[in-house]
Amino acid sequence: MAPVETHTITALVQDRPGVLARIAGMFSRRGFNISNLAVGHSETPGLSRMTFVAEGDEWVVEQVMKQLYKLIDVVQVYDITAENIVLRELALLKVRSTAESRPEIMQIVDIFRANIVDVAKDALVIEVTGDEDKVDALIQLLQPFGLKEVMRTGRIAMSRGANTTGPRKGVKDAVNQSAPDTEVVP
Repeated sequence: MAPVETHTITALVQDRPGVLARIAGMFSRRGFNISNLAVGHSETPGLSRMTFVAEGDEWVVEQVMKQLYKLIDVVQVYDITAENIVLRELALLKVRSTAESRPEIMQIVDIFRANIVDVAKDALVIEVTGDEDKVDALIQLLQPFGLKEVMRTGRIAMSRGANTTGPRKGVKDAVNQSAPDTEVVP
C-alpha cells in the first residue's frame, strides 16, 4: 500500500469564538482527514494562524482550500507543502525512571537536544522540539523505559526567508478584509 500523501496548509482566520468548530465541521462534512492541527494568535491583532496537515492528493487539497475560502471567517489560505519551509513539532513525554535508568535516559535526552522539564521519584517529563522524525525517533528510544504519557502539538510551519503568508501589503485592517488572497507576499 502506498503511503498517504500529506499537505501542509496554513490559514489566517478571524480570532473569534466558534471559528475552529466551523472549520472542523467543514472538514468533517466533506470527509477530509486532518492528521494534525495547530492554532495560535498571529502577528496581526484579531487574526489567528491555523496549520493543518491534510491527507490526500492534489485534488483533495484543492477542494479543502476552496471550501475554506467559502467560510466567512477565513481571510487567506496557503498550501505551503512544496515551498521551502521550516517545520517543527513540540512534544512532552512522561517516561518512567528509576535511579538506575535515569542516567541512560538523560544521555538519550542530551543526544536529541531535548530538555528534562520535570523530575519525580519515578518519572521524568521531557520536552522535545524538531521535525516529526526526530520526535518519533526519541519516542521509540524511550519506549523500553516505559512511556506513561505523550502529548504532541502537531506540525507548525513557516516559509523560509523573506516570504510570508501574512495579510497582503497595503491592507490596513486585515480583520475586516473580505476578499481572499492566495499570493505569497515577498
